[in-house]
Amino acid sequence: MKKNILFLFLSIFTISCVSTRSTLKNIDDNAPTPRLNSQNTFVITEYSSDKKYGYDKDYPINVFFLNTNNDTINASRFLNALAGPKGEKITYTKLESCCPFPTKHSSMGAGFLDVYELKWDGQKKPIILYMNIYEKGYLKVPMGLTVKKSL
Repeated sequence: MKKNILFLFLSIFTISCVSTRSTLKNIDDNAPTPRLNSQNTFVITEYSSDKKYGYDKDYPINVFFLNTNNDTINASRFLNALAGPKGEKITYTKLESCCPFPTKHSSMGAGFLDVYELKWDGQKKPIILYMNIYEKGYLKVPMGLTVKKSL
């Protein structure tokens, strides 16, 4: 009996974790595929004027992916193109996946946002960015960051 109740609870919890409506605000399937530079990073030419872009789970950076063999490559291509506010070299760490949402670009019908922590020398507090590998959107430099200078 306890196993049945536990199974029922887990089933309800799992089903209720993914909303049937997405709260993501900046998805655009018509966004162009970004170009790559010689360092195999995205060429990003626009800066976001929205302070929520990348910093808020409802306004993630939508880097998409082509197939499950390379699902994180575009997040790396994006993050490796960035620098700190004065051009500092950044390091990043994926902290977790969170915030399930419905998507047609996953065999499960749901996706998760990836949460990254960015650091650079002289920084007082690391920043957190939300990345979405399932959807497309216009790629921009989040406020407070810059584009890494090409070698």
